[in-house]
Amino acid sequence: MGQMSIEQRLRKPIPQAMQDALVERFGQRFSMAHAVREHHGRDESPFPNMLPDAVVFAQSTDDVVFVVKACAEHGIALIPYGAGSSLEGHLLAIEGGISLDVSAMNQIVSLNAEDLTVTVQPGITRKQLNEQLRDTGLFFPIDPGADASIGGMAATRASGTNAVRYGTMRENVLGLEVVSAQGKVLRTARRARKSSAGYDLTRIFVGSEGTLGIITEVTVRLYPQPEAVSAAVCHFPSMKNAVAAVIQTIQMGVPVARVELMDSAAVRASNAYSKLSLRETPLLLFEFHGSPAGVKEQAETVQEIARDHGGMDFEWANLPEERNRLWTARHNAYFAGLQLRPGCHASTTDVCVPISRLAQCIDQATDLLAKASFPSTIVGHVGDGNFHVLMLLDPNDASEWQESEALNHALVEMALSVDGTCTGEHGIGLHKMAFMHEEHGEAALELMWALKRAYDPANILNPGKVLPPLGNTPNFG
Repeated sequence: MGQMSIEQRLRKPIPQAMQDALVERFGQRFSMAHAVREHHGRDESPFPNMLPDAVVFAQSTDDVVFVVKACAEHGIALIPYGAGSSLEGHLLAIEGGISLDVSAMNQIVSLNAEDLTVTVQPGITRKQLNEQLRDTGLFFPIDPGADASIGGMAATRASGTNAVRYGTMRENVLGLEVVSAQGKVLRTARRARKSSAGYDLTRIFVGSEGTLGIITEVTVRLYPQPEAVSAAVCHFPSMKNAVAAVIQTIQMGVPVARVELMDSAAVRASNAYSKLSLRETPLLLFEFHGSPAGVKEQAETVQEIARDHGGMDFEWANLPEERNRLWTARHNAYFAGLQLRPGCHASTTDVCVPISRLAQCIDQATDLLAKASFPSTIVGHVGDGNFHVLMLLDPNDASEWQESEALNHALVEMALSVDGTCTGEHGIGLHKMAFMHEEHGEAALELMWALKRAYDPANILNPGKVLPPLGNTPNFG
């Protein structure tokens, strides 16, 4: 197989006494069946499947506490699992152990509409949450594309199409309930909009990818549903023109809600997959939120900017069904891209750069990908400098995997050279650990390792993820 390989560490088998205790507690919600383990041991990363030894389906915080204490007692690895939509190997059981599925923990715990906050269990997905909020006049705006779980989105510090206006999970998570590696339940913050009381534990757990604690509740900000919404598609003669229009729009302070970039290959794939008839050139997909007058003013300003940069065929989608069709096509760009090369396996990467360097970086990325031996697409949440590359590879050709990894490395080096980051929203998982040294430096990584050892001294929580080894990092356990 040409697929990337990684050394799967020595597994510590689950002791029979622990199995018996889990069966007694969970019954059929504890499974060692191969099909169940296989489902929980794969994701959309370029790594082969790595199965856990067992899966537990939690329904409450007490369930999570029980599993964590059992794993701590016997030194068994524990990997939290939400919707299974990760792209960088976050969920793979490189040491076996237990996959803790929290998808059934999908309820709203409390809604405080007057305060514009809601507290939810971690397994509720963003679509489920917004469906339940529909009659309140409020919505949760973070939209990474996949119907990810809110707990998973907090754990990976997710972003998405609305980030240019509403921010990311970092700005929108107010507090968490977390089960520590010792099985203790803690709350990181109260519901107040701000606090100066002590260390900001919320921000430590947001983005920790299940390596420091298991999230069991999330309190997030809500926003009023906008009075008026309008979307528009604008085609450009080149990626450079499209990105220049975005940069000017952001620098002028136009409060667009979303601005998405698709290259011509991504548009071609979306036309075929989603039955659209868009011109197959680079395009920007805009959305504007606000009052009717405000939306009209924003749209007119952006349309003028786009024309100055060669924008053409400015097409409006004002009806909800028209907008939904366009955004569904954008969200399905990953699956559409796969159809450009049937039978392929995808390797994805994302980087984020300062907006002033976005044109330069996308231009360089386009040139690099044009020389590749396999097809690819570029899409991006370019309003905040974040773009994604989808590389479509022959799963049986090792040379293509090696070439894709060299391209991934080149793209990250390019981003870091302009003071960007190796990932804007995918997270680190397994796939991007090698870039942590260059991005953060040894001193910062030593502090991160100190946090890991303090929070999880037995190294049972999602071991082998996020943090690369350091020369002076002591062995766990």
